[in-house]
Amino acid sequence: MNLAAVVENARTVARVAGTRLLPVVKANAYGVGAVAVSRALETVDPWGYGVATVEEGADLRAAGIARPILVFMPARPDLFAAYQAHRLTPALGDRASIHAWIARGAGGGAFHLEIDTGMSRSGVRWDEIEPIADLLDTPYLEGCYTHFHSADRRDGSAEAQLERFKAAVGRLARRPALLHVANSAAALRGKAFAFDAVRPGISLYGASVGEGLPSGKPVIALRARVVSVRRVRRGESVSYNASWTAPRDTTVATLAIGYADGVRRSLGLKGEATVLLNAARCPVVGLVTMDLTMVDVGDGRAAVGDVATLVGEVDGLANTLDQFAAWSGTLQHELLTGLGPRLPRIYD
Repeated sequence: MNLAAVVENARTVARVAGTRLLPVVKANAYGVGAVAVSRALETVDPWGYGVATVEEGADLRAAGIARPILVFMPARPDLFAAYQAHRLTPALGDRASIHAWIARGAGGGAFHLEIDTGMSRSGVRWDEIEPIADLLDTPYLEGCYTHFHSADRRDGSAEAQLERFKAAVGRLARRPALLHVANSAAALRGKAFAFDAVRPGISLYGASVGEGLPSGKPVIALRARVVSVRRVRRGESVSYNASWTAPRDTTVATLAIGYADGVRRSLGLKGEATVLLNAARCPVVGLVTMDLTMVDVGDGRAAVGDVATLVGEVDGLANTLDQFAAWSGTLQHELLTGLGPRLPRIYD
């Protein structure tokens, strides 16, 4: 894990957007490591950090992170004491929870209002602000935000959601101190979506977020050791369901990584996915098993203890995060967050 690349990617977002950052480090910073990432990002002076759960916020507090921590999961009143205990900022989006939080007085502190402008998953609807406008006339309302459903597309939807957000905020008695709407893709589209802060997530961790938008520096390298090498004769099968049959006599190397670690079981079925081993591309063959992955070495070199690269660069060859996610039939977000706890996180 290259933390310097995370910081460089954050600086790129801040430069393009022209405003402060509210880095999203939920889901253990998309699998990269929330504590390590947050500590590294202190150098860019973010407003604070975004997480999904109280537990994630508590982990950052225990690690010494002192900046504001905004919890994006819709807050439940039965957890409000935990928010207070860890000095976390809740995201609220309905009358009952807003009323309950304000009723706690100064002990509760600031909250952010989530406004649903088209995502339709949580938050108060943009066109239903007026019935609770009086309730929102409170000094505890620190911020308002929304989330774009298709900021990576140039289809006008982000602009439409932006106008809904502006209209909703305009119905409030006063403008909160912090307005934020931009995820990675919107932030990298420039200052139109910037407001007072932007919320980069996947772009911090090296993924591309849309055609024509700046690409981040690679952050992760995913590697595994060879634990077995064997000759497989033409016509012999590999893995469960005899899911690959050798078209020729060949060498198969087995890697100590499997779907329990986040590698998709079907990775090798289409014949596209490769790993980098001893300066060669070796196709993944057969079904990935829970703990092991097999690759076709052909006439190349392979020995127990060799290191194969699934994502990363070595010997002038590269498997990018975007490419490996495509081979896996998934998003970069899902691939990263699915990397399991058995994989050690080693930071440069």
